[in-house]
Amino acid sequence: MVPLADGSQWPALGLGTWRYGETAGHRAAEVRALRLALECGYRLIDTAEMYGEGGAEAVIGEALAGAMADRVVRRDDILVVSKVYPHNAGRTAMRKACEASLKRLGLHRLDLYLLHWPGNVPLAETVAAFEDLIQRGHIARWGVSNFDTGDLLELAALPGGSACAANQVYLSLRERGPEFDLLPWQQDRSMPLMAYSPIDQGALAGHEALARVARRHAATPVQVALSALLMLPGVIVIPKSSNPARLRENWGAGALRLTAEDRADLDGAFPPPSRKRPLAML
Repeated sequence: MVPLADGSQWPALGLGTWRYGETAGHRAAEVRALRLALECGYRLIDTAEMYGEGGAEAVIGEALAGAMADRVVRRDDILVVSKVYPHNAGRTAMRKACEASLKRLGLHRLDLYLLHWPGNVPLAETVAAFEDLIQRGHIARWGVSNFDTGDLLELAALPGGSACAANQVYLSLRERGPEFDLLPWQQDRSMPLMAYSPIDQGALAGHEALARVARRHAATPVQVALSALLMLPGVIVIPKSSNPARLRENWGAGALRLTAEDRADLDGAFPPPSRKRPLAML
């Protein structure tokens, strides 16, 4: 579990839903995949109004409604995260965007609502919009996505900016830049770093260094790549998949414990950053 500054404890492994809801013909399979994820034990689901232009939220809403009706989960068991477009980050536009997301999800409240990336709306107005949504009961807490250290410093200097609960960025063994200064900054403030694309959209699955470590544990390279990030304090990992076998494989990473030798081998193949790098984005 990963602690937040408000004292809540969040799962270190969740499910991303980028590319869900983009094709009507895939909807039934995606709903089944989400149901399977819940049955496997996933309790954190990440989405965004951008994903399928609301389509991913609608798929999640259908899956959650069915799972709750069948008593697979209760609402209080699940943490749902969504993200608002930067052009909707003003006070009035954000309220409308959030209400639309809630309607698609079939929920009364989001557990976490993120600004998807820095935009042109002044951050002070965005913070005020988030706080308004908390007062309305639409969201429990707010955060950001694709913010680098300088962006977070700017945010923290604003009235109310220190309430930012999380920051979601691209982090994988190939994209370790955030480990240089961004992750330590967030760790000092109990602000989880949510790692998207943690297996580089599947590209790490065939890496030989990962395969060597995996053979020691009767695991898979993907599970090793995920486990390496799960071992970082303050990191929540949200791999995306709608493939049943991959969902199970990813979930299995939570039980894998890498050794010091494993970590040394991975650092040799994927060196940690020795200097500041621009934040990678997808």
